[in-house]
Amino acid sequence: MHISQKQLFLRYQAQTTAFPLLIEIERAEGCYLYDAHGKAYLDLISGIAVSNLGHGNKAVIEAIKNQADQYMHVMVYGEFVQSPQVRLARQLAALLPENLNCVYFVNSGSEATEGALKLAKRITGRSEIIAFEKAYHGSTHGALSLNSDEYFKNAYRPLLPGVRFLPYNQFEAISEITTQTACVILETVRGESGYATPDPGYLEAIRKRCYETGALLILDEIQCGMGRTGSLFAFEQYGLVPDILLLGKALGGGMPIGAFISSNERMAAMAGDPILGHITTFGGHPVVCAAALAALNELLSANLMVSIPAKENLFRKRLSHPLIKSISGKGLMLALEFSNFEINKAIIDGCIADGLITDWFLFAPQKMRIAPPLIITDEEIEKACEIILKNCFKFDSYKS
Repeated sequence: MHISQKQLFLRYQAQTTAFPLLIEIERAEGCYLYDAHGKAYLDLISGIAVSNLGHGNKAVIEAIKNQADQYMHVMVYGEFVQSPQVRLARQLAALLPENLNCVYFVNSGSEATEGALKLAKRITGRSEIIAFEKAYHGSTHGALSLNSDEYFKNAYRPLLPGVRFLPYNQFEAISEITTQTACVILETVRGESGYATPDPGYLEAIRKRCYETGALLILDEIQCGMGRTGSLFAFEQYGLVPDILLLGKALGGGMPIGAFISSNERMAAMAGDPILGHITTFGGHPVVCAAALAALNELLSANLMVSIPAKENLFRKRLSHPLIKSISGKGLMLALEFSNFEINKAIIDGCIADGLITDWFLFAPQKMRIAPPLIITDEEIEKACEIILKNCFKFDSYKS
């Protein structure tokens, strides 16, 4: 009896939900995914803000091949001098403010969060962590501790002690950051709460309070970094600089990587008393770092960020329908708000059936995610909007 690929997937791979999409991907190119039957899907989520350069970027693939020919894994991170790591770290430091000049490479955004929390505790000698309601920084134990939603974390207690949650965009709550606080961690543009942006002056007020109390400010740009909001790093648009920066997702050009970045002086605390304050076997893998450097150079040389405001405006202009209550976000991190999850889910399902990949948010299930590759063309934006509006009208017609 023939067993299909989907059946093998369900039988042998651990599942994260009881309802996977089960689209069998055969190949991907540009802004499109292709299933085993040749059906094309316009990718409106980029693997959750990973494929900023689209799929199959030639420069990234060439960098991967070249580095694989030279060497792959040779030793755990931080022991041997490896050119791909050094070149990528140097390039990132050159693009960042002076106090963000030292990079620690890991395998993912969650691991970047873990490393940053350890660094903040080590530097300050404090243990209290302040995070924000409805924020997402990963699902490893430490990162999960920063999740305010009991639904996602209650089954895995005990988690990190000393984590406090503040309501987002409420200025009066900032005073709860005190001299007992090791760090404040938040997303420059929030991901799973539906691409929420900070109110004017809010991030600046948090920065000021951290200076006053000696708490370190950790900005999570795992999803919003690497050009997605129209600047290489989203914090550049808000007139402040964090003490520790988190990167991941799009950093690797489609390959798995994360990083936490701070100053040389701060990072030195992880190398002694005790030594090996943080260690990783595969973080900074040379093939991945080569891909990441190629992706970064492509992003800059192609000047992709210049066109992002116009692409955002085109989405906002075209996506007008009574069912769409609001559009939040910045750049190519946009969220369409519907009245409830039922409407959103029905429209998302219709879009997928019509060859458009999108989804919703963990903490904003009534919102639809729009985070396409930065290379998306105006014509592809028009096509995506046409499919979304078609399904809005279809739902309206069905309900009436």
